[in-house]
Amino acid sequence: MRNFEDDPTLSDLLTSDQLRRLSDGLSALCREPVMIGEARSGDAVPVEFNLETVGWLSGGASAGERAAAAELVSFLMLFVAKYRLAANIHHDTTEASYAELQRQNEALRASEAKYRELSDQLQQQVDEQVAVIRQAQQELYESARLRSVGHLAAGVAHEINNPVGFISSNLRVARDYVQNLEPLLPETAENRELLEDFNDLLSESIEGTDRIAHIVADLKTFASIDQADNALCDLNSLLRSAIHLVQTEYDHCLGITEHLAELPRIPGHPSRLSQTLFNLLDNAAQAIGDDGRILVRTLADNTGIHVIIQDNGCGIPEAVRSQVFDAFFTTRPVGSGTGLGLTVARDTVRAHDGQLTLDSQEGAGTRVVLTLPVKQGS
Repeated sequence: MRNFEDDPTLSDLLTSDQLRRLSDGLSALCREPVMIGEARSGDAVPVEFNLETVGWLSGGASAGERAAAAELVSFLMLFVAKYRLAANIHHDTTEASYAELQRQNEALRASEAKYRELSDQLQQQVDEQVAVIRQAQQELYESARLRSVGHLAAGVAHEINNPVGFISSNLRVARDYVQNLEPLLPETAENRELLEDFNDLLSESIEGTDRIAHIVADLKTFASIDQADNALCDLNSLLRSAIHLVQTEYDHCLGITEHLAELPRIPGHPSRLSQTLFNLLDNAAQAIGDDGRILVRTLADNTGIHVIIQDNGCGIPEAVRSQVFDAFFTTRPVGSGTGLGLTVARDTVRAHDGQLTLDSQEGAGTRVVLTLPVKQGS
């Protein structure tokens, strides 16, 4: 649209159709037809706007009619120009307002994006802090549990060792006495049968006290009562103790096959490693039922020490396989598990700079591989 700060022409003020209608209207008022155009012809009179000639009016019956018609056209042009000027101002104002609104909208979008990014960063920080708090709570829980197990094992070992010791000693002395008394008794069938039964009873009792002593030793190994927090660990020894404790828990009914290779000792936390091995074995025992089997292997190569615990049990459904290491997640019935066994095992292995991997197929069993590095000087 043309800026009327410049000198307008007749075509700037009126369209061709408007000029035609204006000419028809003036012709109806005059006695002769009137024509309005930008070109001067014959006795045409000027049509002025702001003291400038913008067109020419010709025709009409007399010069007076032409002059009056031209004056009327000039008067109309004034209002046409005002309308056009107002339209231009409105247009420019609208354009400016729209541009300002666009600018403000862009600023709001940028501000919204900035605050959304800030919100995402804050949410990420909150999530990280929540994860740290949960990890700390879990570690505190596990530490307290391990201390409780240690105190319990220490109490059990102290209370059982002494009576088991003198019972075992007395039983062996009693067996020696029976052997010394045997030549002094009359050689009758009844006496011979009585002595044989008595010797068998003493042997079974001595075997029972030896088993109790082994259980106490395994508890001490499991809780590392006689060891420092950091010590050189014999993984095979820790594994045998864990297997024995799991067998004891399941009334020695588990089918566990051991293939333990010679391993170098590694520095670590014996009690935490024992707890980890026990948790892995207990999970396998839970999975196999009455007729299943567990294979336990150890080996060492240039990548480290590997403990492999494999069962042919129920396996883990694919839908929950990715959650098995999540804290408090468990597939066991309510009240039969804390959901921390694998989480604690994974964190313990990580604390020893190792890895814990799990491969499972539903209905085909589970294979867990615990890998620990062999550090220099171990």
